[in-house]
Amino acid sequence: MNAINATLYDKLNFNFIRDIEPVTAVVRLPNIMVVHPSVPAKSVPEFIAYAKANPGRINMAYSTSGGTDHLAGELFKIMAGVDMVGVPYRGGGASLYSDFLAGQIQVSFPVIAASIGYIKSGKLRALGVTTASRWEGLPDIPTIGEFVPGYEASSWHGLGAPKNTPTEIVDKLNKGVNAALADPSMKARLADLGGTALAGSPADFGKLILDETEKWAKVIKSAGIKPE
Repeated sequence: MNAINATLYDKLNFNFIRDIEPVTAVVRLPNIMVVHPSVPAKSVPEFIAYAKANPGRINMAYSTSGGTDHLAGELFKIMAGVDMVGVPYRGGGASLYSDFLAGQIQVSFPVIAASIGYIKSGKLRALGVTTASRWEGLPDIPTIGEFVPGYEASSWHGLGAPKNTPTEIVDKLNKGVNAALADPSMKARLADLGGTALAGSPADFGKLILDETEKWAKVIKSAGIKPE
C-alpha cells in the first residue's frame, strides 16, 4: 500500500522511497476478477465485449478507495477500454458479498483469499487472476494479461530497514529472509494464503518499489481517485 499511498494522499509525514533501505521483497498476493453468475461472460474477452455493449451499466465493487481491488479494477477499465461504475464498500466483507451474491454487483477484483470459497462453491465465477502468472491454487483460471497484454495488478509485502542502515546489516537481513523463503514449508504456507514468495536482492526490491509507485500514480491520477 505504501507505493499507492505515495500518490493517494496529499500529505504524509514520511516518504517511503526516501526513508527506508530496501532489504527484500517477501510475497506477492494476486487478486482475481470474479463476476456474478448472471453475467453472461465466461471469459475475459467475453466480459470486455459485454461491458462495451453495456457502458455504465455494470457495477464494480471494491472494499476501499485506492485499495488493491479498486486499483486492479481501474487498471482493467483503462487497459480494456470499458466503462464500469465503481461501488465502494467500506472495508468490504459481509455487505459487499451480500450484495454481490444477490446480483446487485456484477464484477469485483478481490484478493483470492476473500473469494476462493465463493468461487469453488459456484456462487461466483472467476474469469482471470491479476498477476502476470497463473495462480497454482486455480491453475485452470487464466491471467487477465493473457487477453489484455501488459495487464498486471497485485499486492506485495517486503522488508525495509531505516535509512542509512549499514550495508552489512541490510545484506545479512536479506540473506536470512531469502533463506527462509526458500524453505518448502514457508512456500507452502504462503501458497495457503494465496501468495507466492518473491525474495531477491535489496536492489531488486528497490526497483519494485519505484516501478510500482510510478505505475499506480498514473492509475490514481487518470481515474481521479481520492481517499474516502
